[in-house]
Amino acid sequence: MAKKTILGIDIGYDQLKLALVSGGRVVSTASAAMPENLMVDGRITSRETMSDLIRTTMKENGIRANDAAIALPNEAVYVKNVSMPLMTTDQLVYNLPFEFNDYITGEIRDYIFDYAVIKDAEEEQEEDPEDENSGKKMSLMAVGAERSLIEDAQAILRKAGLRMKIASPALCSYINLIRAQKDSLYQMADEFGILDLGYEEIRLYMFRGDRHVATRELETGLSTLDDVIADAFSVDVHLAHTYLMNNYENCLEREECLAAYENIAVELMRAMNFYRFSNPDSTLSDLWLCGGGAVIRPLADSIGEMLDMELHPASELVPGGDAVEECNSFVQAVGVTFGM
Repeated sequence: MAKKTILGIDIGYDQLKLALVSGGRVVSTASAAMPENLMVDGRITSRETMSDLIRTTMKENGIRANDAAIALPNEAVYVKNVSMPLMTTDQLVYNLPFEFNDYITGEIRDYIFDYAVIKDAEEEQEEDPEDENSGKKMSLMAVGAERSLIEDAQAILRKAGLRMKIASPALCSYINLIRAQKDSLYQMADEFGILDLGYEEIRLYMFRGDRHVATRELETGLSTLDDVIADAFSVDVHLAHTYLMNNYENCLEREECLAAYENIAVELMRAMNFYRFSNPDSTLSDLWLCGGGAVIRPLADSIGEMLDMELHPASELVPGGDAVEECNSFVQAVGVTFGM
């Protein structure tokens, strides 16, 4: 958990989110609209423009920080759970890249790899990890990312006057928060679903305790509502997006939008059914809503009814989250700082 002051940064397709965290508590938050096409396929298209946006957003909102943690976009990072023989750190550094042979293209040297040890209660052991003959295995969450992605992030933050202390996948933000809030969360459930209702994509993450089990992705996001509203009001999608953000003339309650919510809920139900079929011992019954879509009440109602699950606000994932305005939008930005 972050003890010092650090700025969490979540760069989305539609919004830049900043969360200043000190001593494990959110001090302030800020957001700004992303220029069109500044983020494409999980990569920033202009370092200079992105740096200027971060720097300007900090200045306009009175945010001061030296150190930063950035949540890397999901589609630009490979994450997988692996089981490997117990080995030394040097041996692990050498062997880990081979776990990604089916994912990466090009040269291994063009990628950076990292890992975190997953400790299940039944797997706790006292063997010396230097003992190559123990016959034990270790469970890891392994991460691979293009070196250029990390270099871009470092350069962007440096131009914005920040030092990059952490760069980790958005998935790790949720794991960090589950660990930080385990005393309260584990009283509610031992299996968690976190639903990120994003602009370009909707992602459903499943966890058992703080261990990531699966992710289901929908090839749709809140951007589909732009098209629905554009057709309903006979305007272009850019103006329609403004209508969406401001709920112009209560457009989020229109019949066309209600139908779109139901379509999203049906796709989520299919994803959930597949997960339960693949994990017949699953007891998943609680879902935490994050992202911009979490504040669209009729969308949340449609999802809750279709999935027949207990829905929770994202503020429950964030220490002191009830006091953070629009907390659901800043979950990744806050969570990434807890990796310190």
